[in-house]
Amino acid sequence: MRPVKPTDLGRELVRFFEDYLPAQRGVSPHTLRSYRDALLLLLQFAARDSKRAIERLEIADLTPERIIRFLSFLESERKNGIATRNARLGAIHVFARFMASHHPEQLGSLQCIIGLPFKHGAQDAPIEYLERGEIEALLAGIDRTTLAGRRDYALFALMFNTGARVQEVLDLRRRDVRLDAPCQVRLQGKGSKVRLCPIWPATARLLRELIQEIRPVDADPADAFLFTNAHGRQMTRFGVRYLLRKHVAAAARSVTTLRGKRIHPHSMRHSTAVALLKAGVDFATISQWLGHASLNTTMRYARADLDLKRQAISQVFPDALAPPRGGHLLLDGRGLVGWLRRM
Repeated sequence: MRPVKPTDLGRELVRFFEDYLPAQRGVSPHTLRSYRDALLLLLQFAARDSKRAIERLEIADLTPERIIRFLSFLESERKNGIATRNARLGAIHVFARFMASHHPEQLGSLQCIIGLPFKHGAQDAPIEYLERGEIEALLAGIDRTTLAGRRDYALFALMFNTGARVQEVLDLRRRDVRLDAPCQVRLQGKGSKVRLCPIWPATARLLRELIQEIRPVDADPADAFLFTNAHGRQMTRFGVRYLLRKHVAAAARSVTTLRGKRIHPHSMRHSTAVALLKAGVDFATISQWLGHASLNTTMRYARADLDLKRQAISQVFPDALAPPRGGHLLLDGRGLVGWLRRM
């Protein structure tokens, strides 16, 4: 069989993923996978739409009109939300800008692609997070008599303690954890930025017990991943999503508010942010805690929490929304810390 000659599009894709994104842009492995998924979906769609094999696609096949049809396909056929649709388009924008610097003959078409607008409305979606009682029910429902249960408990306790992105937690190796005072973990976030995040003694104890119980498959135990699956390999984001759904479903039997929520691993991060905000922690500290690139990202949590809105209104009309005697009070800073320490 005659080998297929690489096309300009194929060569640019290789340079984009092997050199530009990791070496020049310094994107994280998670972002790299997100871009890969977006462009793979686009190539598959373009091949069907043009009735050509993927390996024979050219740069000219990625027309603005085809990109528009692809975005409609994501929403109508794949049932993607606006946020996912915009994330796919963002990856296409970056790839189009990259190609524009190497193929001036395609500049007009590529400029039209770069000019395709993001769809408004994604920011209107509510942030799903867990309230204090829901987190307690989630953790309490995990069967800690099994090794898998103890791992799950430590995993979700650490995720809530740190507010880390799920991939940041899964990328943790034993050498990234300090279990003696001051207890902390070393997280590598977006753009390979490293930050230290404190953990409470109770969380450190859970991690210490887990490390002592699991024998690493690596030659150097310090290089072993902190959270592994049944085969001793690094857990995946899909595995964490499955486990979280399972434990949330179990907790929902006793906590009815969980039944109407769409909880995913990033919800744990949202839960930490809202809990810190309720405890009176300032936005700048929360932003550093979560590793946000911009304070504007942190500010959206102020719009997410209904308790904070009630609290603000009560300062204007205190009698109208005065809580009944014995009513629920927001946690103060010491209350939050005390509760986390007892997890």
